[in-house]
Amino acid sequence: MAVIHEATLVPGKLELLDGWLARQPWVPADEGLRQLSLTRLGTYRFDDPDGEVGIEGFLLARGEALVHVVLTYRGAPLAGAEGSLVGTMEHSVLGTRWVYDGLGDPVAVEALERAVRGEQSQAVLELHAGGNVVGQREPDVRVRSAIVDAPMDAPTDGPTSGGSVAEVRGPRGVLRVARVLDPRGWSGRSLVAEWEGGEAVLASLA
Repeated sequence: MAVIHEATLVPGKLELLDGWLARQPWVPADEGLRQLSLTRLGTYRFDDPDGEVGIEGFLLARGEALVHVVLTYRGAPLAGAEGSLVGTMEHSVLGTRWVYDGLGDPVAVEALERAVRGEQSQAVLELHAGGNVVGQREPDVRVRSAIVDAPMDAPTDGPTSGGSVAEVRGPRGVLRVARVLDPRGWSGRSLVAEWEGGEAVLASLA
């Protein structure tokens, strides 16, 4: 269960992501596109079995480009992951949060692998205010494990974190994770997302 606090974040998540995405080589490089505002299409969350790390996946739009980013939120820096640090936020309830690109955080990678394999469902969103549970929120992105059986041309010509698909190693194998959403190139056991007006594969077993 993911706990969502009634809280103020400085900077906000989209502000943090906007600055980080501007520095990523896999984001479409068209200068006009980079000037467009970043729009949140929706998010999904996974639980950390140890209850220490927040895991949140974002679907974002900038013009026609649809971007997928998985973030982790930690109460202390993750040793050896300086290259995956997105930034820090001040959370009015939890204090300083270190925010990482989830593809460089083993807790997120393991959760993605379990989700692709159908072993972990997305988290229930529980709302907290003033230390009390005040309700639940319906996710605006729903993810599920599914067999994709219509392979098409691959969106990249090989494994790279600088293209629209990244390859990361989980505990039991390699995952292909979409950075920029593309309907092509996916087959086999996959993690599929649905949101208002769209559907896409987010990850698959390599």
